[in-house]
Amino acid sequence: MFVKVCGISNEEDALLAVAMGADALGFVFAPSPRQVTASAVADIVKRLPNDVLTVGVFRDEAPERVVETIHRAGLRGAQLHGHETREVTWWVGERIPFVIKAFVAGDRGVADASGYRASAILLDAPSPGSGKVFDWRQADGVSDHSRLIVAGGLTSGNVAAAIANMHPWGVDVSSGVESEPGRKDPRKLRAFIANAKAAFEAEGPGTFGGSDESAPYDWADEGG
Repeated sequence: MFVKVCGISNEEDALLAVAMGADALGFVFAPSPRQVTASAVADIVKRLPNDVLTVGVFRDEAPERVVETIHRAGLRGAQLHGHETREVTWWVGERIPFVIKAFVAGDRGVADASGYRASAILLDAPSPGSGKVFDWRQADGVSDHSRLIVAGGLTSGNVAAAIANMHPWGVDVSSGVESEPGRKDPRKLRAFIANAKAAFEAEGPGTFGGSDESAPYDWADEGG
């Protein structure tokens, strides 16, 4: 199972998400109400356990800038959430241990998602960060669900249904666990992670790419 909490903007929320069982944390460097700086993130990640995957989120940023920011902030992974080409994704992937390539639901490029050679593919709503849910049937267009992460309007109330319908490898949440943009709500966060992990366990081993996904995700297994 893989549960990522995105839009982390402060140390308190980062430590809270980890304590609740999050496998990964996302820090947004693209223009957003949740945007953070590399120096602020560097201070936060120093206090996090090494087994937590930390990811910087970018949108249509120069690949050199992506890599520079990831290293400066002390992060382990990059999430490319724009119109990055396969070549850009490959280039970043050669320099960053873990790369997530995001697509919006309905994007025809999803059918060739495996060609991006990313560590994982993320499927999001057409307006990322809006809290809106997309038509889950659009996940059928993803060529390989073994490393599919779904996002877009997920909450503690619908995450189990999303997992049951799309059978993803992981889920990603931001606004669905917030009290306001950039600030996480402890009760929402606890309920989301608990419901997501219970739903993954209910799916059973072998459903997610043939491995035992009842165990927490360990990014270090990627060889990074």
